[in-house]
Amino acid sequence: MTESAAPASGPLIIPLGEGPENRLEGERPDRQYAVIVRPELHVWRAEKPWARVLLFAGGGYTKIVYDKEGPEVAAWLTGLGVEANLLIHRLPGAPDGRGGRHAKDIALLDGLRALDHLAGEKSGLPLFHFGLSSGGHLAGVMACQPHRLKAAGALICYAPINANHRAHKFPAGKPDYPPVEKQDFYDDWPIGLAEHRHGLPKVPVFLAYAAHDRSVPLRHALNYAETASALELDVDLHVFADAPHGFALRSLDGTQAAWPGLAADWMRRKAGLQEAG
Repeated sequence: MTESAAPASGPLIIPLGEGPENRLEGERPDRQYAVIVRPELHVWRAEKPWARVLLFAGGGYTKIVYDKEGPEVAAWLTGLGVEANLLIHRLPGAPDGRGGRHAKDIALLDGLRALDHLAGEKSGLPLFHFGLSSGGHLAGVMACQPHRLKAAGALICYAPINANHRAHKFPAGKPDYPPVEKQDFYDDWPIGLAEHRHGLPKVPVFLAYAAHDRSVPLRHALNYAETASALELDVDLHVFADAPHGFALRSLDGTQAAWPGLAADWMRRKAGLQEAG
């Protein structure tokens, strides 16, 4: 496997498995990956970096929303001095190209490949997991893994982290998610519930949610906040009244305009920098 460079304004693409390069669908600024043949890292370097991020975009584990939760977030991070490594992971239950379907934990396995790669670089920079929507669930899962490359923290934005579990559905009676592998992955990894200790990240966590989100109800974050209070976990929760689901960096016309600054300050503090903000 060899690294391949995108155009000058694009990322460095690092394959983490065999197969042809993945192809984006749609038009800017709303491109997506609907078919993912191989896992890849898309890397944006920062000048004089003080941290790096393993970034996970959303898409409900059925696609990857690219522009809004990938390059746009990466541009903000590199502007802060943070290297961005976006994981393009395979999708649970999707065709595997060999007549079968990817296993329920394929996104986690690809995430571990990415961690192995980053550990091999031995950069010495503090690492943060950072995910939005379903990518936020994956960031939480990754923050639970006992890998030699331990993260300094995890940032999770408007993510379905626990109330998609069959036993903890909110609202009650919500149907299971297709394909079955996707639902099984949510069941295996509820993040932030005291009764599922394997799903409690061992690192500080930053949560940003929309108060009136109907796609990902606030109950996900409140469950985690209750656990954090009971177990004295290092969790910061920010809830924004005017934010829509998927606010990212595009929908900042309400109080959620504060979240990028809050996140940047939090990362600096958790990275151990004396000067925050």
